[in-house]
Amino acid sequence: MLTHRALLRALPKRSIAHRALHTTPQRSSQLADFGKAHIAHGLKRVTDTVMESGSGAWVTMEGGRKVLDFSSGIGVVNFGHCHPKISGAAAEQAMKIVHAQSSIAFSRPYVELVERLIPLMPHPSLDTFFFWNSGAEAVEASIKLARMATKRQNVIVMQGGFHGRTYATMSLTRSKTIYSLGQGPLMPGVFPMPFPYWHQLGLTPEATEEEMVRSCLYQLQLILAQQSAPSDTAAILLESVLGEGGYVPAPPSFLRGLREVCDKHGILLIIDEVQAGWARTGKMFCIEHSGVKPDVMITAKGLANGFPLSAIVTRKELADVQAPGTMGGTYNGNAVSCAAAIAVTKVVQEEKVLENVAARSVELISALKEMQSSPALNGLIADVRGLGLMIGVEFNSPNPSVAGDLPANIVPSAPANAASRIANKCLEKGMLILTTSVYEVIRFIPTLNVTEDELKEGLRIFKEACEEVVREG
Repeated sequence: MLTHRALLRALPKRSIAHRALHTTPQRSSQLADFGKAHIAHGLKRVTDTVMESGSGAWVTMEGGRKVLDFSSGIGVVNFGHCHPKISGAAAEQAMKIVHAQSSIAFSRPYVELVERLIPLMPHPSLDTFFFWNSGAEAVEASIKLARMATKRQNVIVMQGGFHGRTYATMSLTRSKTIYSLGQGPLMPGVFPMPFPYWHQLGLTPEATEEEMVRSCLYQLQLILAQQSAPSDTAAILLESVLGEGGYVPAPPSFLRGLREVCDKHGILLIIDEVQAGWARTGKMFCIEHSGVKPDVMITAKGLANGFPLSAIVTRKELADVQAPGTMGGTYNGNAVSCAAAIAVTKVVQEEKVLENVAARSVELISALKEMQSSPALNGLIADVRGLGLMIGVEFNSPNPSVAGDLPANIVPSAPANAASRIANKCLEKGMLILTTSVYEVIRFIPTLNVTEDELKEGLRIFKEACEEVVREG
């Protein structure tokens, strides 16, 4: 295989490929300026700089600056940037066949991936797969399946849930109005219900899980009695951990309550594991923490560690209600992405990823809880929550995007817009971390093979950023 330097020598000096490989700080700056001028304004970025390369938990920005990446590409490169086994498997497949169109014939990686996935599923009934390119496409496919299987039209979703930005999925999304701003009328037949998150119920972080679950399940009964009759309701769709809604895990008792309602009325339970799947929460799939069986499960992001691939999985008798030709797509189940996903299944087991998540999770949560009680932070942190390495930190900070800010019984003790200010300071200090939700929340989603030293470094940067924001007021 040619090295980067050898490849440069082999290319014609004025070729486009040569210029692309011959990266300089000046060239990166020029590309950034060109991108700002010609890439659609609707695509928001954390920083207007060029990300040149990545390795493990680190990315290299323009100018050679190395940054610790605690965003993992928004929970996608779970096993680190450019994992040699995963990227190597994709490169090898790219030299065999790239586009083995799934509506023409079986692709070997497609079928072998299904073979690898079946034993990993949270329930043995989940044995039939269809691969898409993105999480949003898989969500749409799940709704299409649910409507076909039940002969019903309506879908119940969660307040705070995020499922995508396409026309159907932004109709299902309830995390931020920006995703559907100016796009009405949206897809009909969608009914939101509250999720057991203290903000949504006008409570405080001290509210009991039992209290919140009981209230939400009661509201579900009202929806079925007042808005969408059970005989008109095809599915209940929810994330096992609210992602864009604030990194709030669904309590097991809530999931069990939804399962009982679905079983009683013949409604399908669709679990969105796009972000929470693939060992992110300490189990292969987050739903395993509850023991609840989904009728349909959606997975993406970490499935192929950065290569575009998503999946819906269900039981065969449900999948078989769709006639041949009902499902399809030009790039679905791409052979290169499937080869990468096969390698992912091997890496999870061979490199003891779940064991590392368990160890690092204890360290992360413990350190954040210690910061929460630190006098130096003056009550900055309101809540630390999550599972595995999917952790949310919420601040006692007013946010002007939420009407009325916080409930009347919560007194903000932190400066306004604390989350975005802290995230910006982290980037200045050498760590990429993201905010989430309409509330003041930062999400920790480091790579799942992050080392103890890398985690300590990230926590050091985060603590310094928090302390600076508190001092600045």
